[in-house]
Amino acid sequence: MYPEEMVKPMRAELSDAGFQELHTTEAVEIALKASGTTLVVVNSVCGCAARNARPGAKMSLEGAKKPDHLVTVFAGVDRDAVNSARGFMLPFPPSSPSIALFKDGELVHMLERHHIEGRPAELIAENLQDAFNEYC
Repeated sequence: MYPEEMVKPMRAELSDAGFQELHTTEAVEIALKASGTTLVVVNSVCGCAARNARPGAKMSLEGAKKPDHLVTVFAGVDRDAVNSARGFMLPFPPSSPSIALFKDGELVHMLERHHIEGRPAELIAENLQDAFNEYC
């Protein structure tokens, strides 16, 4: 478990961009079963989250099409919420960071850590925008 003072600025980077933080299993279930499209960022303290995932997720929202809902869970902090979100992301294995797009409660697009690590934020944003254009 990471101390809250350490993760607070990492949480704020997404919440300031309009992502709702989910801290409980119940909140995740409600969010991921919502109608419309929902973008979920599994946030983490690693460098690829700071350099690639969070900036890429934020940049993806600059396109014409956007998901209806933006949510985030924090790996290593909100364990129950993260485990619940990962349950919705099956058959993909647990991955931090990761980014998933749901449409009407169904997983339609997934970026695992190996899709994020070592790739520029712009490429991640472009990948997500392509998914938004298809599903949103």
